[in-house]
Amino acid sequence: MPSDLPRYTLRIPQILLDKIRFIAAENGRSANKEIELLIKQRIQEYESIHGEISASDLKYEE
Repeated sequence: MPSDLPRYTLRIPQILLDKIRFIAAENGRSANKEIELLIKQRIQEYESIHGEISASDLKYEE
């Protein structure tokens, strides 16, 4: 079943990708889900300090 989620190409050093894959396997997740979890945690951390990022704060390029 194809996903309707947007795609984003991430370029990172191989060693970091390998470590993410290791951590993901330890947690029973895919590397993609592990990265998604890390991003969500970072956003929560940022918003707890600076307040919620609202839709009006976001700038979209056309």
